[in-house]
Amino acid sequence: MRSNRGRAIVGIALALSLVVAACGRSEESSGGESSGGGNANAGNPPAGVPGFDGTTISLGVLTPQTGLAATIGDPLTAGNQLYFDRVNAAGGIAGKYKVQLVPKDTEYRAEKAVQEYAATKDSVAMYVQILGTAIQEAILVEQETDEILSGPATLDAEWVRNPLLMPIGAPYQIQAINGLDYAIRELDAANSTVCAMTKDDLYGQAGLGGLEYAAEQAGIAIAAKQTFRQGDQDYTAQIGALSSAGCEIVWLTSLPTETIPMMTGASTQGFAPTWIANSPAWTSLLGAGELGPYLAENFLLMSEGPQWGDTSVPGMAQMLEDIKAYAPDQTANVYFAFGYAQAWAAAQVLEKAVALGDLSQAGIVSAASQITELTFGGLVGDYTYGPAADRNPPRASSVFAVDPTSTATGFLVGVEINQTSQAASEYQIP
Repeated sequence: MRSNRGRAIVGIALALSLVVAACGRSEESSGGESSGGGNANAGNPPAGVPGFDGTTISLGVLTPQTGLAATIGDPLTAGNQLYFDRVNAAGGIAGKYKVQLVPKDTEYRAEKAVQEYAATKDSVAMYVQILGTAIQEAILVEQETDEILSGPATLDAEWVRNPLLMPIGAPYQIQAINGLDYAIRELDAANSTVCAMTKDDLYGQAGLGGLEYAAEQAGIAIAAKQTFRQGDQDYTAQIGALSSAGCEIVWLTSLPTETIPMMTGASTQGFAPTWIANSPAWTSLLGAGELGPYLAENFLLMSEGPQWGDTSVPGMAQMLEDIKAYAPDQTANVYFAFGYAQAWAAAQVLEKAVALGDLSQAGIVSAASQITELTFGGLVGDYTYGPAADRNPPRASSVFAVDPTSTATGFLVGVEINQTSQAASEYQIP
């Protein structure tokens, strides 16, 4: 069931497994199906299974609370919690089973994440969030044996066909494909020098893979490709190479802690292409800081769904109402919204599992395969589910520009909302 990333990745993941050896929806708010399926336990799952004691469902969260990616992990987890605050206020899953989160700090390190997985897997029903492409990949080695469902907080298209995973949102590859399409239509990319700056890991490979597919479809050459490694602090050489190549449009796949020094370096060196980035490249600190004016002129973010605050979108309106009720100090944050949607997806799966009478870990995996569609009221795109081989993720992306004055929207303003290019609609999921 695990995707084949090549021998190197498999070897790393297997090594991490040795470390381990050593050490649905509520009626008023969620989509999905709730048919009982004829199970004798339908609607009344037995207690005594991992993560369910008869009254409370415990869900794991493996996320960076410290270190490189905490700026993503913290708001994601807060979004997870807010949705389940909503569910619990209505009585819980199926109106009777409260949900509690069990968060563990991975420090955005695969070794630490695998250890935390081993420490929690016997006490949670599923994982609502596992953040990090390489981290989710490493955990899959044990996860396949354990048969536990997880929600990857990573948009790699590799997750779509795996029945142990509960992906949501358009993949990174789709973001890049739609990003180049926007650049062709609005920035004359077909007559410009297009380049790439991507992280040298699985996340970076996903973004670059989408760009390369889109460029091939459009007959556009990628003039220069620069990479960087996790932990790099100085991007002078890469920026210099892109500048020397005359890059006018640069696709960017990075984390916020990398984007900040990278954009600082580009601004200092007088390099001002149009940067178009995968969604995890962003942090609101970019819009609020001294880089704001540079980014307003030179930076576009590819994401999904509406601009923060657009109450014409039911899912956004619902989330804002929940923020008002349960987290009034929460400010606009794209990762918070994604975490809310992740929990919304998990709730739909759990509702189905209750309807089928089986909240065991294997029963929850089975329930996910019997939901035909996960829906989110437009907060993110609806996702065709059912058996993993039949899944089809959303194909639309939204383009956001930076506005340093727009604090209420998290400094992001929608330029084009939920557009699907022909190349994205035709892209074959691995």
